[in-house]
Amino acid sequence: MKLFVAFAFAVVAVSAAPQVRHEDVLVLKETPSDNIGLGSYNYGYELSNGQAHQESAELVNVGTENESLAVRGSFSWVDPQTNVKYTVNYVADENGFQPQGEHIPA
Repeated sequence: MKLFVAFAFAVVAVSAAPQVRHEDVLVLKETPSDNIGLGSYNYGYELSNGQAHQESAELVNVGTENESLAVRGSFSWVDPQTNVKYTVNYVADENGFQPQGEHIPA
């Protein structure tokens, strides 16, 4: 349940990132998902408007009642008004969603 909540926070954070409007956005780089159902995954992308997201996960505590995914990743975007790039690095595991970034208060 904690992992689901953590993942939901990550999705909301990415959705809330500022969007650049009125321009065509191209995919510059893509790491296709390698999720084949064996307890881990890895994917990523980078867009021409400065948005990027990389994430990987692995199954931890396999075979116990505490079995869960440990997720590590980062996402970034460029503020269209200031042209400043923001990056959030995060871990989502049994301790919850733990974001870090220069613009995030400690």
